[in-house]
Amino acid sequence: MSKRALKKYLTGLKKPELEEQMVDLYDRFPAVKQYYDFVFNPREDKWVQEAKVKISNEYFPLKRKKARARRSVAQKYIKQFLKLGMAPYLIADVMLFNLEVAQSFSRERNVPDSFYKSMLNSFTQLIHHVSFYEMLPDFKDRIIKVYNTTLEQKWEYSEGFTRALDIID
Repeated sequence: MSKRALKKYLTGLKKPELEEQMVDLYDRFPAVKQYYDFVFNPREDKWVQEAKVKISNEYFPLKRKKARARRSVAQKYIKQFLKLGMAPYLIADVMLFNLEVAQSFSRERNVPDSFYKSMLNSFTQLIHHVSFYEMLPDFKDRIIKVYNTTLEQKWEYSEGFTRALDIID
């Protein structure tokens, strides 16, 4: 259905019918519920804290013995925050937190090449996000620290990290 057809359909509904459909959508689809929960009660700090706890738990689990170290957990939150229209500053903070925790993890463990490639993708995404929203002054110190840590730990794909950093110069 096109947006035009949807608008035509919705204007043809009476207010109680429209309200009924909205409540039905809210009940049926978690994404709709999540959107309205966020719109009416953003509590962005709570969402960011929850994301940071989950990301931390990926690398340093409290309940299980072995870390999973999946980038996808952080990416899921970042994608969700972008969809909801959360403050770009908070999204950048979560992106950086993910990289910082991953670096702490890699300092203590032997990680596969795919881990470094994945973190390069995260770093590049962070640089693009910070550049787009012109937040470099706010995050420059942390970004440089992450970059220097990649060099100190001799991460694979270091030239990719350097190229990503060149974007902001």
